Amino acid sequence: MLSVQCFTFNPYQENTYLLSDETKNCVIIDPVCYTATEQQELSTYIEQQGLTVELLLNTHGHIDHMMGNSYVKNTYQVPFLTHELVIKALDYVPGFAPMFGLSVEPSPHPDTLLDEGDVVKFGNTELQVFFTPGHSAGHISFLHEESKQLFSGDVLFQGSIGRTDLPGGSYPVLMETIVKKILPLGDDVIVYSGHGPETSIGIERQSNPFILQYQGGGRG
Repeated sequence: MLSVQCFTFNPYQENTYLLSDETKNCVIIDPVCYTATEQQELSTYIEQQGLTVELLLNTHGHIDHMMGNSYVKNTYQVPFLTHELVIKALDYVPGFAPMFGLSVEPSPHPDTLLDEGDVVKFGNTELQVFFTPGHSAGHISFLHEESKQLFSGDVLFQGSIGRTDLPGGSYPVLMETIVKKILPLGDDVIVYSGHGPETSIGIERQSNPFILQYQGGGRG
């Protein structure tokens, strides 16, 4: 059975997800523990729950989703998995961060590259990988099919969608991703976004103004 723990970290209020199962093995998706206090909060939870970290995963390489990559990689010595197109974004962050008054450690490069159709395994759990560009060029999302839970990064939010005005972003591509890859997963799939509360595909299909406008012909 999949257990989901969410930590909301850093000035961007980004959601870091820790997924574990009955084996006590776990993966960390988009670690953004920026301060020593945030790093300690994550590590204390792992220790108190008796968890073993198996993998580090990134949905994409924007600054607000990778601040803790170096900490997790160095602390737990685990493989780092993400999409090939994320590497360029990761390399750009340390030079970009001071513009916002931040100092970010360079991220390690991935040990394994992921793409559409791949399966990430830890403990007794399998996560399906979907290539979900639009918010960024190399964005991927992770689906736990058994429990119908999707970890969508910055593709889809409660009542909103990911911004598309950053390098690698594209509104048409993002909307095609949502309509052709996310919505077909089913209305009962719970969506855990990179920011804000969880939602469901059914709720967003019925009430998300961006989806309604797009499907109604207003394609921006």
